[in-house]
Amino acid sequence: MIPNHCEERVSRKGAKAQSDDCREVIERGLHQDCGRLLGAGWQSEERTATPPSECRTPSAFPPAIHSQGGVALTLPAALQGVVRLAGKLVELFFAALRLCAGRCAALIFLAMGCALPAQEAEDSARVNEAFKRAAGFLITCQDPATGAIHNRLRNETTMTSLAILSFAAMGHQPADPTPEGRSMKRALEYVLLPENQDATGYFGKADGSRMYGHGITTLMLGEMLGMGTNEAQDALIRDRCRKAIDLILRAQRVPKNESNRGGWRYTPDASDSDMSITCWQTMALRSARNAGLDVPKEAIDLAVRYIKGLYEPGNSGRGYGGFGYSSRGSEISTTAEGLLALQVCGDYGSEEVKVSADRLLKTGLHASDRWFFYTAYYYAQGMYQRGDSHAAAARKQAADLLIPLQSREGWWDGLGGEERQGGKVYATALAVLALSVKNHFLPIYQR
Repeated sequence: MIPNHCEERVSRKGAKAQSDDCREVIERGLHQDCGRLLGAGWQSEERTATPPSECRTPSAFPPAIHSQGGVALTLPAALQGVVRLAGKLVELFFAALRLCAGRCAALIFLAMGCALPAQEAEDSARVNEAFKRAAGFLITCQDPATGAIHNRLRNETTMTSLAILSFAAMGHQPADPTPEGRSMKRALEYVLLPENQDATGYFGKADGSRMYGHGITTLMLGEMLGMGTNEAQDALIRDRCRKAIDLILRAQRVPKNESNRGGWRYTPDASDSDMSITCWQTMALRSARNAGLDVPKEAIDLAVRYIKGLYEPGNSGRGYGGFGYSSRGSEISTTAEGLLALQVCGDYGSEEVKVSADRLLKTGLHASDRWFFYTAYYYAQGMYQRGDSHAAAARKQAADLLIPLQSREGWWDGLGGEERQGGKVYATALAVLALSVKNHFLPIYQR
């Protein structure tokens, strides 16, 4: 993953073209290179790709194995072969990382194993087909007059922002000369219209989405920084995002009692807080900070503190702990929310994260869950962050549950009365974001 301090354009500009290059390398080139290099004593042409100097950090780029100061290492022949092999693997890793700008972690896997397991390849093909149909459906929901993407129900700015996030999660960009790219471009232009954000920076008033919608739209703008169709649009995205972030920070500073301090609620001046709205604001702050906007670390720390205050350990030895909505609890949806938000903020090893992930691994995701699509999104992304068996189990379960529920036209719709009110754009966007754990094009969800 590109380190946070790098310019967003390093990792975001041209991502679609880079992703296409990645697929070509994966499907036709890299496994052949691996086989040839491993099987023929690395008798291939020299690869010299190196990462940009400003992106080199000890955690992101392991040091290459090579001679020091012009003096060759004097090691037994067998060990020298191992060292050369390791050096070539590092070089191959650097080349792949530079080619894909941190968006194709699969290349690292392929460099070591040189082939995806057949089942994973089959699952990936299923998801790709679902993405193709979902993108087609979202395009049909675009208002030809305004460019907004919605079901003509309500919350137009928020639904359009969710659609943009889902397009980006599938690997599309506003500058792409494709139906998806053109739809994304018009949708982004709609969100950036001055009438959708008031003088205070608030997106939640014009479309009635309140702080829920404000957090979602601000997160989208943070992820789109550096991905505009031109410099003028990039500057406008930054300006709108900066004002939206400032509103989030002001809303967090509203005086609250100790149990609500650090969180957010439905309106910017609310004196209470809840998990759902807090998670969207927290991820928006983290996205903006990752992209280089000035977001005080103390604000994110306060949000983490509030989220942890909703943690209920339960009988943690049996995996029943989790997070509540506005008080301690362990509902499935809010447990998945807390799991993702904490890890996005850099907390990977706390008791709250470990117990919540283990609980979700044991209980799993169910189509009968009250807020199924909302939970599926947080569940898949949160478990991906946890990694290993948690990530593998969640990815498979999300695909197994979601893909059969997709219509032939490409949409998903809420299964219960409450979630059905959100409309098909809402459910489709969240389903895509849940399934996109196989890609992770969006920086906020990269591990």
